[in-house]
Amino acid sequence: MSKKDPYAALRYKEFNIFLIVRFALVFGWSMQFIIIEWQVYALTKDPLYIGLIGLMEIIPALSMALFAGHIVDQKEKRNLLAFCIAAFSLISFGLFWLTTPAVTSTWSLNSMLYSIYALVFFGGLLRSFFGPSIFSIVALIVPKKVYPNAATWNSSTWQMARVLGVAFAGFSIGWIGVHWSLCIIFGLVLFSLLVLFQIEKKPILNPKIGEPVMQSLKEGVNFVFKSKAILGALTLDMISVLFGGAIALAAVFATDILKVGPQGFGILVAAPNVGSFLTMLVTAYIPIVKKAGVKLLIAVFGFGISIIAFGLSSTFWISVLALFFSGVTDGVSMVIRQTILQLKTPDNMRGRVSSVNSMFVGSSNELGAFESGLTAKLMGAATAVVFGGTMTLITVITTALVSPSFRQLDLTEDMEENEAS
Repeated sequence: MSKKDPYAALRYKEFNIFLIVRFALVFGWSMQFIIIEWQVYALTKDPLYIGLIGLMEIIPALSMALFAGHIVDQKEKRNLLAFCIAAFSLISFGLFWLTTPAVTSTWSLNSMLYSIYALVFFGGLLRSFFGPSIFSIVALIVPKKVYPNAATWNSSTWQMARVLGVAFAGFSIGWIGVHWSLCIIFGLVLFSLLVLFQIEKKPILNPKIGEPVMQSLKEGVNFVFKSKAILGALTLDMISVLFGGAIALAAVFATDILKVGPQGFGILVAAPNVGSFLTMLVTAYIPIVKKAGVKLLIAVFGFGISIIAFGLSSTFWISVLALFFSGVTDGVSMVIRQTILQLKTPDNMRGRVSSVNSMFVGSSNELGAFESGLTAKLMGAATAVVFGGTMTLITVITTALVSPSFRQLDLTEDMEENEAS
């Protein structure tokens, strides 16, 4: 069924409920990040303060990642996720309250900024728990035979919510303002919390409850680094995001190279997201478990080519197409990586493995933006993008040459074992 039915995972009621929760949370979180950036810049007129938002989130997220994975593996997943959502609702309400006229008219600028950054920091702590909790609960609400299909729909929902959330945030600020836009986010979070309780509590599959923290963390990290399939997938993704973060320079290209203004900038930013979303929908119909290693290498190689094409282009629509295909290849990469993680990770270690994954992917996003900005300052935006794409190609070729086992990775046997179970 899972090999042929593109809707296999959607035939399980709890998975559909999970997707509703996932969509509401990602839509709200994406809206909130854009609105915070807008509000901070409106208050300061200084882009440095916008950069501090990302810093305030990534520091606690990375610092707590491994510990969060340990906690997730020790606790019941549904209630832990509910606790995280409830805490997220406090952040959303706090931001909503900070933008009330009573606060904005009486508080000093520094008090407003410190409060916003404190809530963002709190959100970074929650972010370290959200990823492992969500990754773990998916494996408990669908049978193993439909893990690849579930990974596709999960990734597609995340991508669609992210695209729509960012887009709606811009319109919402113009229609009803920052304050009531944040109220919508608060409502979405409460809605997701109520819907989540339609999923039953799940058993704790970790036989080592009460295991010492350091021993637990060491076991999780060692598992990832000993699993060539997981380590290879995470490394490829990290390097491609780290060196292929061309989208971080989209504003520079739109303004100085392509000269297309804010409307063109919006199209450039949206192009890779649209490509990823469409690809994820297609992968629901096309099996990706056979020769997964080769497919992942080809996808990341294609991503590098697309980034180089974007860097070399001085024509707007060619640049849009290049970014669109970077999203297409990134979508394939994301689905394959999630499938590898789901199939290769033991149930009792899902939290810790997901935490290591979040450290690879999360850090590479922020560091990738920094790398793009630094190399653009040193060698120019176009050269920096071409350099990043070239480094991605070199990484793919190196991986293919030095790791024949990853090149030969095939998930068919894993699927057949899951079918049998």
